[in-house]
Amino acid sequence: MAPLLEGEPPHDQVLFATRLQRYWSDLLTGLTGAYPDHAPEMAYRVVEIAAQNFQQRPADLRLLDLRRHADPQWFQHPRMLGYATYADLFAGDLKGVADQVDYLAELGVTYLHLMPLLKPRPGQSDGGYAIMDYRAVRPDLGSIDDLRELATVLRSRGISLTLDLVLNHVATEHQWAVNARAGDPFYRQYFHMFADRELPDAYERTLPEVFPDFAPGNFSYDEESASWIWTTFNTWQWDLNWHNPDIFYEFADLILWLANLGVECLRLDAIAFIYKRMGTNCQNQPEVHAITQALRAVARMAAPALIFKAEAIVGPSDLAPYLGVGKHAGKVSDMAYQNSLMVQIWSALAAKDTRLFCAALNRFPAKPPTTVWGTYLRCHDDIGWAIDDGDAASVGLNGFEHRRFLADYYAGVYPMSDARGLVFQENLATGDRRISGTAASLAGIEAALNSGDDAHLDLAIRRYLLAYTLILGYGGLPLIYMGDELGLVNYYDFVEDPDHADDNRWVHRPPMPWDLVDRRHLEGTVEHRIWHSLRHAIAVRSALPSLDASVESEILDPVNPAVLVFQRRYQTQTMVGVYNMTTESQKLPRWVIPLGNWAWDALTEQTPLTDGPLTLDGYQVRWFVQQT
Repeated sequence: MAPLLEGEPPHDQVLFATRLQRYWSDLLTGLTGAYPDHAPEMAYRVVEIAAQNFQQRPADLRLLDLRRHADPQWFQHPRMLGYATYADLFAGDLKGVADQVDYLAELGVTYLHLMPLLKPRPGQSDGGYAIMDYRAVRPDLGSIDDLRELATVLRSRGISLTLDLVLNHVATEHQWAVNARAGDPFYRQYFHMFADRELPDAYERTLPEVFPDFAPGNFSYDEESASWIWTTFNTWQWDLNWHNPDIFYEFADLILWLANLGVECLRLDAIAFIYKRMGTNCQNQPEVHAITQALRAVARMAAPALIFKAEAIVGPSDLAPYLGVGKHAGKVSDMAYQNSLMVQIWSALAAKDTRLFCAALNRFPAKPPTTVWGTYLRCHDDIGWAIDDGDAASVGLNGFEHRRFLADYYAGVYPMSDARGLVFQENLATGDRRISGTAASLAGIEAALNSGDDAHLDLAIRRYLLAYTLILGYGGLPLIYMGDELGLVNYYDFVEDPDHADDNRWVHRPPMPWDLVDRRHLEGTVEHRIWHSLRHAIAVRSALPSLDASVESEILDPVNPAVLVFQRRYQTQTMVGVYNMTTESQKLPRWVIPLGNWAWDALTEQTPLTDGPLTLDGYQVRWFVQQT
């Protein structure tokens, strides 16, 4: 170990050696699972990469590593609140984001996800996910030094910085692709390149299309290299060949370099797609989890303050492995998106019925207790109606028809719907229609504002606040998408930008209107009501041990299908969340709530439980809490 860390203080050499001993097995078994013929020599090479990056780790980040060792589950605490935004849309550039830290702190944010800001290809870039250079910042946003300074400012205010790391592909303009196109045999092995259509056609037999409208098929012909290239998402995004150990080395070094800038969480974008196997859909392959385990082990050796979040929008049975199950339990990603929760909230609100919600979430596999669900109502992406046919059938619904109902409802074409979403990527063959739109527009606030009807607006805001209070009360690490704290509605001017005009997901990616931000403190405005209601729930949440993310929510039977009830049992406190998902007043038998009459409502600080049935107004929420 001494030659690797020559010149380092003795105590840091001991520290690294201790981490190496702790995570060596995780590294080796992960590499064996993905690279069985190369694992031992790869492991030694990777340890060298870890040691080199550890030597370059700044002193303040080494101190942060020690603090994380003392509190390894820091990201599970109820005080954690996420906020996701594009740096330019939020504040112009990275320095502008640093100038708005007070705003984030006022809301209670402790985790900031800045959407893709590493240098993308010029022009169309899939919202920044077509990376041209992983080690440079988009020029209009600033420099690497600006990014390092922003991370430092955020850390001083207790806010952890999250960045996207695209694992599956790079832009055609990335130097690796440039070299491969020029015929460099070393870099040709970085990609899946084929001389003819024989193998691509064989793979296509079992591959779905991600973007059937503007990127049909999964392979594109490149004239310069005279090759067919694997391009899952777009012709200008070349899939990387993770069968090649050199790709693993590249990303191990990159991950630690980003960590040394002060990044505390990496969102592993498109992780489900990275490993290819003939005869499958080339998603969720077991090697994906082995690779992630090995990458996590490297990070734990050199920069243990860093955590991973898996961007895996997959079905329940495929999702749990991204947090680690079986031999990988608790060794893969630290966080994963709870996509099903988002879908089921919107479904229950449209149907005014919680039975499908209860069926779907009750069959969800438990996560390792050391990991976290990222819970959210909206994100930067479209909403796909991931309703399982079996779940639907279990409550007497037809899955296809219910998905069609949801698409119609949130596109605003269903009778009496006041949602204002846009259809995204309709697949005529399968009937699949995804939906774009801000949370406020999907919840009816846009339609209500346009109607000028105060009663309509009040109802839409209550529906919206219920949905967000459900996200805050479900556990996990709740994520607010920029502008939702103010109730921003659809941004239709996105069509004026030629790079965005053919992608209607930009309708829910508005620039931050700072003139409206100031209205959050002006009583009587929509912004004031939503901001202060959310801020109150966030503050209450931060003080409830039962909302620690290590605890799983237990969905109770839908005695009254209009009312959602779930329980969270922590060592010192039990919480029961009660949500009326309809506009009408609802009653719930007293026995449904497994708490004594001395429980109190944490949101109102009242003790409203009696021996009689509980009455809930339309869209009313109760967080009943009892010490144990």
